Amino acid sequence: MDIALSLLVLTIVALLLGAFALSRRGGYRKQAVLMVVLAAVMAVNVAIWTLPTPGGETLASAAKEKAPE
Repeated sequence: MDIALSLLVLTIVALLLGAFALSRRGGYRKQAVLMVVLAAVMAVNVAIWTLPTPGGETLASAAKEKAPE
């Protein structure tokens, strides 16, 4: 699970940098906006998996405990 979350965060950064580059290039505004929207959706997914519940447990740690080794 840690690798997946790390890849999601790296993808978010890459999407935001790509969207910035496309917006500076001109003519690709729609694609740049879609890249920012996708980065926002992915950021919400990372937040859901990493923010603790009222019990102090995260979804990532709960999945790690239940996964067979």
